[in-house]
Amino acid sequence: MTDGLRWQEVFQGADSALMNKESGVPDVEALKREYWRDTPAARREALLPFLWSVVARNGQIYGNRDAGSDAYLTNGLNFSYPGYSETLCGFADPRVDSNDPTPNPNVTVLEWLHNKPAYRGKVAAFGAWSVISAIVNAGRAGFPVNAGYDPYTVSPHSPRMELLNRLKEETRVWNAEPFDAFTFHTALEHVKQHKPRVLFLSLGETDEWSHDGRYALYLKAAARVDRYLKELWETVQSMPEYRGTTSLVFAVDHGRGRAPVEWKSHGRKVPESKYVWMAFMGPGIPALGERKNAPAVTQSQIAATVAALLGEDYSGDVQKAGKPIADVLPR
Repeated sequence: MTDGLRWQEVFQGADSALMNKESGVPDVEALKREYWRDTPAARREALLPFLWSVVARNGQIYGNRDAGSDAYLTNGLNFSYPGYSETLCGFADPRVDSNDPTPNPNVTVLEWLHNKPAYRGKVAAFGAWSVISAIVNAGRAGFPVNAGYDPYTVSPHSPRMELLNRLKEETRVWNAEPFDAFTFHTALEHVKQHKPRVLFLSLGETDEWSHDGRYALYLKAAARVDRYLKELWETVQSMPEYRGTTSLVFAVDHGRGRAPVEWKSHGRKVPESKYVWMAFMGPGIPALGERKNAPAVTQSQIAATVAALLGEDYSGDVQKAGKPIADVLPR
């Protein structure tokens, strides 16, 4: 997941209404050379080449409202904790109504899987935002969770991990989360060393730079997430434990408002921010590409879809959870 990346950039690429100095772009011409193209299809592939050249072509992507594909939150709050909780639990809970680091009263699909013998000791979660630890209820969940500036402590770990811990602590910009690079490379190192069956990874710079009103850095953060996604996918495909048997789910916790002002914001007062996007790729997932004129999907369906891709019936056990997205399931 990447925090707060708008469906507009995912499906249309860079927004011309925000490529200006007023939107935090110090060198407009340089940004245009990097991300501006004549058509939305070319712009989005310039920004997110792995998503569009690999994931969308070999899997499915939902959420292009201009093409009749709605994807939306059901929690009505349109900000991070409720969005992540809905994603991971499969339902909106009115008790989850703030971004305070209160341990989630609900069991996530990650914890639900970890409680099964086949996944015991084989689940891990990593988040740039420190509150991810509370959202997955790290104190109860029983699997490794590393979020925010907390050092990675799973043993054994390498000198590379020690360096990542140190650099993360020494490069603080925001109070609640480090740069995405530290979270991503820590998670990737964990995959290489410990080979989990289920990995949750959430990055955050796309949300931080947009709140800061710095559109150039927002676009660069989105492009970097795409590169990380490519590196993660290519890494697991190079490993015999994962090659040809791994599914990828890529999503967002909430949307944002429109240019020129509300793109910096989200929440109940920005109704547009309920709209999200989600992408799926893996063995057996039908390669239907960009969904057009398709039935609407909701964030609450992701948890059960993740479980179903593993052959597990989450919504059958958790009755209030959304059902798996039928078109995503292997046929």
